[in-house]
Amino acid sequence: MNMPAQSVDAHSVMFITPRPELVMVEGKGSWLTDNNGKRYLDFLQGWAVNCLGHSNPGMIEALNAQAQKLINLSPAFYNAPMIGLSNLLTDNSCFNKVFFANSGAEANEGAIKLARKWGQLNKSGAFEIITFDHSFHGRTLATMSASGKPGWDTMFAPQVPGFLKADLNDLDSVKKLVTDKTVAVMLEPVQGEGGVIPVTKEFMQSLRKFTTENNILLIVDEVQAGCGRTGKLFAYQHYGIEPDIMTLGKGIGGGVPLAALMATDAVACFVPGDQGGTYNGNPLMTAVGISVIEQLLAPGFLDAVRAKGELLSKELLSISAEFNLNGERGEGLLRALMLSSDIGGKLVELARDRGPEGLLINSPRPNLLRFMPALNVSDDEIRQMCNILRELLKQVI
Repeated sequence: MNMPAQSVDAHSVMFITPRPELVMVEGKGSWLTDNNGKRYLDFLQGWAVNCLGHSNPGMIEALNAQAQKLINLSPAFYNAPMIGLSNLLTDNSCFNKVFFANSGAEANEGAIKLARKWGQLNKSGAFEIITFDHSFHGRTLATMSASGKPGWDTMFAPQVPGFLKADLNDLDSVKKLVTDKTVAVMLEPVQGEGGVIPVTKEFMQSLRKFTTENNILLIVDEVQAGCGRTGKLFAYQHYGIEPDIMTLGKGIGGGVPLAALMATDAVACFVPGDQGGTYNGNPLMTAVGISVIEQLLAPGFLDAVRAKGELLSKELLSISAEFNLNGERGEGLLRALMLSSDIGGKLVELARDRGPEGLLINSPRPNLLRFMPALNVSDDEIRQMCNILRELLKQVI
């Protein structure tokens, strides 16, 4: 039962984004509860982080068991969960080597460094990386420079040099940017922050062919699209190609800070001193990562993700037809509903504030809504979300 609203004294918390006057205190599966006792159907899940929902029992068990053995040690030593998760990832991908990090941005920084190091050794110092308009690769200075998010080119100027922007799904726009300084092309299989824009199969396959023929590395940023989100363990597996480098974040930890940089043997050229970090590969986080990946690989799990993605797509298309909207797009359980006007922000607020239960959704662009539910969300919860959305659309259209 909802209680009278309690004020939030957060004066010591640095302001980085507007936040509502509430504190989330508990989560279970697809539901969050705030400090007033109100429940929310969570179709954000930490921006696709909680791939198994809130308070997943397998993750909790792994965390508790490992915490009683060993929490952290110097990365100068191996630990068992680090080795176990590395093997699990390489056994189920085209990659041979893994470096663990703490966030997707950190993994992408590592990918940029690795590509540049490879260019020094194999391409006469080539260092430029072609990325794409509207892409998002993180909030460090280098990953912001790599990103194609409007306005970021001047936010903390000067940018890190060496990043050129092409148009997604347009191979000619890539070819025009290639010089003898080009070392890699870096892209998200689905542009999440850019508006849930999938890379087409034709483009990805043509890009892989072109980069191979021209001795250019292909880097896939799967921080948001990886780890089961699209219905395959890794999104690149939809395309029938093998990249040279891949980055993971968000879902790999299921809610704990964990990320990974993966590379083939031919590209993994770091030497001691090139790459590191205090918490990289720590046993507590990698033990949780093992639980996450093992659950994603359980028989039938990814098939169910694809089926739930089809259900969500069908429901969103029905809503689009009912309200004369502009359709939906996405892959698996990373989807967007295209609106007919810039009402995304208003819908997000109405969804959160509705009673007795709220709904958490996201609007990365004013004219669309993004949905990133837990991969084990129920069919009933998908339908419940869509019915709430219908209710809200009637208020604004």
